[in-house]
Amino acid sequence: MRFDVITLFPELFAPHLQHGITRRAYESRQVDVRLWQLRDFADDNYRRVDDRPYGGGPGMVMLAEPLQRALQAVAADREQARPAVVHFTPTGRRLDQALVQDFAQGPGAVLLCGRYEGIDQRLLDAHVTHEISLGDFVLSGGELPALALLDAVARLQEGVLAAPSHQQDSFSDGLLEGPHFSRPEVLQIEGQAQAVPAVLLSGHHGDIARWRRERSLEATARRRPELITAARAAGRLSKQDERFLSQLGL
Repeated sequence: MRFDVITLFPELFAPHLQHGITRRAYESRQVDVRLWQLRDFADDNYRRVDDRPYGGGPGMVMLAEPLQRALQAVAADREQARPAVVHFTPTGRRLDQALVQDFAQGPGAVLLCGRYEGIDQRLLDAHVTHEISLGDFVLSGGELPALALLDAVARLQEGVLAAPSHQQDSFSDGLLEGPHFSRPEVLQIEGQAQAVPAVLLSGHHGDIARWRRERSLEATARRRPELITAARAAGRLSKQDERFLSQLGL
């Protein structure tokens, strides 16, 4: 799959693409990331890509014409007339694992990283196919959301992680992931001996799996109860799950 990133700050992407376990996806071109400097598509000596908003108000608005030329160049290079175009905005759909999985199984997209007060609405109306938000807060630009999407997609590619790793992540089955423990078996914290739960040392795979499932249900019920409701509605909870939840008063 191929992701073309239109940005004023392509240098922000290099450290992520070159380091960490997800670099395997980029080096193998399973996730082919290409960076496009928006200022290269400005038409004046100052390489200007923003101007004052009509109607007044604070800040500057990104101009439609440089973005339009950039999108045309990307489409020509991809040999695809109408590629999917993602605009990162607080008003968009919140990014979740289901959407990440859709992108991870698709051909990629053009990632449009806005800055300033926003982008000329006419450009968005004409070209954008997806509007995505990381949450109910405002960032200075679309680069961080673009990196988040790339990372989430890259780690789902075959051979990037150990085979079952991403299948046990939070949200992979609609629930939050439970706790993890490693060496030493007993850890001293502020004078108190904290031991790894005995079930994890038992070697009994069935008991371990059930313990992990219950901790997942417990964490989800405490932190994101709406996910329990959704899992029930989708029929993803077993009778054993429901018995455990009833013990929690749910």
